[in-house]
Amino acid sequence: MSAPTRRYEDAVARYFEAWNAAPDAVAKAVASAWTEDGGYTDPLADVRGHEQIAAVVAAAREQFPGFSFRLSGAVDGHHDTARFSWELVSEADGSAPVAGFDVIALDGEDRIRSVFGFLDRVPAGA
Repeated sequence: MSAPTRRYEDAVARYFEAWNAAPDAVAKAVASAWTEDGGYTDPLADVRGHEQIAAVVAAAREQFPGFSFRLSGAVDGHHDTARFSWELVSEADGSAPVAGFDVIALDGEDRIRSVFGFLDRVPAGA
């Protein structure tokens, strides 16, 4: 695996650590993955900074208890940008009612400056 590929995969792994962190560990995981002024934008949120990003993560986890986010496919990247697909998977039955893909921009220390998320599959009423 090349160093650039590892860079993107490591950043995405920290991203998923934040999304899957226990409630008392979300803030620390977000701080590890994002720059202080980092942003997160998807069709349902547009926030900046660790506190607001952690609030979005916590809200998603509350809306989908018993689910975890996982990578779906390979991470692809160039320069300071990477893209990847993901699924929100039920720990009980393995179903994945929510799926999408994200594009992240990294800083020089491989922390996330911005995320642009797209939702490909969302259950009715979610």
